[in-house]
Amino acid sequence: MDRTGLRFAGDQWHRGKGTCVRAFLFMLTITVLLMTAAAPADEKKKPPAKGPPTEKVVIGSERFKLEVAADRAARTKGLMGRQRIDDHSGMLFVFRTARKRSFWMKDCLIDMDLIMLDARGRIIRLHTMKREPPRGTDESVFAYERRLKDYSSRRPMQFAIELQAGSIDRLKHETGRTIRLDLRRLRKMAK
Repeated sequence: MDRTGLRFAGDQWHRGKGTCVRAFLFMLTITVLLMTAAAPADEKKKPPAKGPPTEKVVIGSERFKLEVAADRAARTKGLMGRQRIDDHSGMLFVFRTARKRSFWMKDCLIDMDLIMLDARGRIIRLHTMKREPPRGTDESVFAYERRLKDYSSRRPMQFAIELQAGSIDRLKHETGRTIRLDLRRLRKMAK
């Protein structure tokens, strides 16, 4: 091999191993730079991170944007651990079928109002649910859950809405009234 890095093999001249390695590293570097430069453009194409689904609902004369709890995990968690419920927000619980159900205030930090609806969106029960004392350090989970008050529908219900405490009085809602919901679409969401 001579000093130019070329060597003769048969009738052709070839670059030496050192030059091939440098060429490979150069191409690898260019590829990495191109991929890195393209990354921000790709990130812009990704949809933003989604929160829980929401539903716009008119209750009384006010518009609310409610988080939808349509699967078992979301319904079980509900508004547990929330420090507050913003104005004109809350949670809409959607069940697959209508049946008697009850709610409780497990691990809930604030009072809230509960509106229970039948399969047609008619109000069948209203509750103001009070915050319960937290589970004591010497209290078993069983004992804690047993002491929590049940807020029953007493009749078959398929939907429920949790709002800021005081909303029921402010909205002047009563049993027998209907809250307009997209019932068909909500039922399809239920799991």
